[in-house]
Amino acid sequence: MKILFMGTPDFALFSLKALCENGYNVVGVVTQPDKPKGRGYVLTPPPVKVYALEQGIPVYQPNSLRTEEFASLLKEIDPELIAVVAYGKILPKNVLDYPKYGCVNVHGSLLPKYRGASPMQSAIINGDKITGITTMFMAEGLDTGDMLLKAECEIAENDNFEDIHDRLGLLGAELLCKTVDGLEAGSITPVPQDHSLATHTAKILKEDCEIDFSKDCDTVHDLIRGLSPIPLSFTHTPDGKLLKVVKSEICERESENEECGKVLSLDNGRIRVACASGSVNILTVLPEGKGRMSAADFIRGRKINIGDILK
Repeated sequence: MKILFMGTPDFALFSLKALCENGYNVVGVVTQPDKPKGRGYVLTPPPVKVYALEQGIPVYQPNSLRTEEFASLLKEIDPELIAVVAYGKILPKNVLDYPKYGCVNVHGSLLPKYRGASPMQSAIINGDKITGITTMFMAEGLDTGDMLLKAECEIAENDNFEDIHDRLGLLGAELLCKTVDGLEAGSITPVPQDHSLATHTAKILKEDCEIDFSKDCDTVHDLIRGLSPIPLSFTHTPDGKLLKVVKSEICERESENEECGKVLSLDNGRIRVACASGSVNILTVLPEGKGRMSAADFIRGRKINIGDILK
């Protein structure tokens, strides 16, 4: 089967590697254009492009999929299946309809829950204990297509976005290979989604990252780990300086009867902060204008004191 792979970030790289390492016939890779990154705005290729070129796979980086030029390219490549993993653009109807075996997407949730841009982060932020991967046929709606295969993944109390991203990346790669095999063998029966059960996630914005210590300790901890290591949740010290929080743990789930956001203790290199119910320990921080550091180092730098209010 001739497979055209469409993907861009590290999450997509798991699936592309699995296809290549397991001998699937990847005839081309479509990825986003190189983008400037870092302080020097150095033009940087997507991870998928770097790997594809190392494997000798042709790479295409169109600015749009809706041009005659891309339609001609598609006919030239003539894929039998298009595998899409975190590509970053909506596929037009002529692309969706082209391959014999369809366009298959690897989505980081158990659909129809968490359609959209941030399914992995949302599962953690909402305190879910289980998430997973769904492979599906792509349709014109956002993550609305018929489901093919599913696999579950547990979320432990202290798993963060990076942990789940990598775990689901590997799981998605495995499931994509099984899906390709099943489609070729004719052994998979597509299952329509129950749209009445659908929930949606959006791109994470800055205002979504602010910690609200007037919530319970579980909610605060889930936000911190769901946004770590990127983009990171944040609060402010009493002097108004931004303080991003990299890592936390739940300290106490019973009510503290203290002002929300109050620093209760600085014992054992942990910043213990009161929530509406219970408290969290802040373990790693990114202070304004500084690099990441342990809470112990932040405490030693005398940047925080017992009784301070974080808000």
